[in-house]
Amino acid sequence: MTDQAVPAAEHPAERRSRQGAAAGKPATIYDVAHAAGVSHQTVSRYLKGFEGIRPETRAKVERALAELDYRPNLTARSLTTGRSRRIGALTHDIDKYGPSKILGSASAAARDAGYVLDVVTLDTTDTASIREALAIIAEHDVEGILALSSTDEMTHAFEGIDFRVPALIAAEPDEPSRVQSQLATVGMPALVAHLAELGHRRLIFLAGPHHWSAARNRTRALEVAAESQGIEVVAVLEGDWSARSGHELIRDLPEIDATAIVSANDQMALGAILALSERGLEVPGDVSVTGIDDLPDAAFYTPPLTTLRMDLSGRGRAAFAELLSRIDGSEAHEPAPVQSELIVRSSTGPAPR
Repeated sequence: MTDQAVPAAEHPAERRSRQGAAAGKPATIYDVAHAAGVSHQTVSRYLKGFEGIRPETRAKVERALAELDYRPNLTARSLTTGRSRRIGALTHDIDKYGPSKILGSASAAARDAGYVLDVVTLDTTDTASIREALAIIAEHDVEGILALSSTDEMTHAFEGIDFRVPALIAAEPDEPSRVQSQLATVGMPALVAHLAELGHRRLIFLAGPHHWSAARNRTRALEVAAESQGIEVVAVLEGDWSARSGHELIRDLPEIDATAIVSANDQMALGAILALSERGLEVPGDVSVTGIDDLPDAAFYTPPLTTLRMDLSGRGRAAFAELLSRIDGSEAHEPAPVQSELIVRSSTGPAPR
């Protein structure tokens, strides 16, 4: 009789992990615990936001969650806790980069916290659509409402609604003349200083639509920064955030009486670059162009665009965190300012003599 190796006893969690993977089933906290080499109680504490977990243990759990693509079983959790773990999200203009980015990051933050965002988009030109959206939301057992607003019309509409559950109206605050946001105190001054160092003394500003608070804030920030550098803003032209509007504004100008164009977003800057080219002007040889936002495509414009990188993802996550504090009854906190960073590329150069 020959000797045969006797396999070691398989741990129940290892068996569940192996069987679940073979069957293509979603990972459980037992699978995560086994992969991380910790107890399932530790994984549970992590998912509940418990802070007293050692950093090295936390890192192991996070790595296992990512590797196994773990998703919480919201149905089981709602049956256990009596809570739906659903948030109603009202938004609009998601074809625009800012609202889309903020909504996406808020949705990711909700998912990380074990919630689902039920998104309803609104037509900003139709007030009846707001009532219809609320009726849709009311059909679901939501624990809170996240109203994402970019325009005056939507903010005013949201403020007049009794949501009946914890709610947060997330809108960019309209700043006074002495703006204090990070964009105004750091980002825009850096961008204008960059142009000043290149010798620019006259610029055109392509502004966003005036009924957007973000557009007004960016205009004020530009004007304050330009004044501090001794740069003249020879024209403020209002667009609608689209590349088409940026193109039309520069195409229709009788004269380009400036050596630089600052755009309130990257898409209008893209349209401006095309219009300058059609007028026989080179960027940046004749006119420098800058934007704001740092779209994923901005580095691939012709030429690559100098811009302010805005942390809009941080705004979405902060909005969800604030709503969650209202749902849980915890202490509210002041959201951190949206960070901006100057990204210099080849669309800016020395002012022509």
